[in-house]
Amino acid sequence: MVKYLSKLAINCGLIPAAYYLIRLYFLLVRVRIINESYLLEHLEGGKRAIIALWHQRIFLSMSYAKRLGAFSPAVMISESRDGEIIARILSHVNFRPVRGSSSHHGRKALAAMVADMVHHKLAAHILDGPRGPRGIVKAGLITMAQLSGAAILPLYASVNRAWVLKSWDRFLIPKPFSHVLLRWDQPLYIPQHSDAEEFEAIRLQMEKQLRESQEGDDRRFGWTESLL
Repeated sequence: MVKYLSKLAINCGLIPAAYYLIRLYFLLVRVRIINESYLLEHLEGGKRAIIALWHQRIFLSMSYAKRLGAFSPAVMISESRDGEIIARILSHVNFRPVRGSSSHHGRKALAAMVADMVHHKLAAHILDGPRGPRGIVKAGLITMAQLSGAAILPLYASVNRAWVLKSWDRFLIPKPFSHVLLRWDQPLYIPQHSDAEEFEAIRLQMEKQLRESQEGDDRRFGWTESLL
């Protein structure tokens, strides 16, 4: 049924309607953003940044996407049907989708993202997308930071009440009248040169830090089990 509805949405041009429905839905959700100065001061200093977000938290950040669209960031989106829907919705908020993933045309898409950052200060990357495993930081983020010279700025998204979908990532949909917290972390700088062992150590350390920070925010909202 979900596949049928997604195909129908694409073929019948219903994506704009879906975008406006999402905007209307978020009128029922209270969203709080903290530490945005970490991002703004970084960009105002002429530096490049890569927004890093967990896949299961994408929808939680949708109300914020329009605000970030002022920077016209590029974002890597898979070439799947679901990726096509996400790409078209993000285009409405001035994100620029680059199609590809770790499993399909990944190198080409990564090269396009790095080349784009020569002319644009901001990009976005999904930490464990598009197919997981959930909570595992993919190597592409580290490589992108090394090749572009950009810092990684984690964006943590938590919610006090949500539906947890039975998908590989346990995708979160905020319930009406819930509270969402979007919290920026300080820039993380990656050494531009590393051998294979050092690279993996960097990836594991970042994965540990980002998971612990996200789960800490979740616990403050009352989640007793790990969502990642």
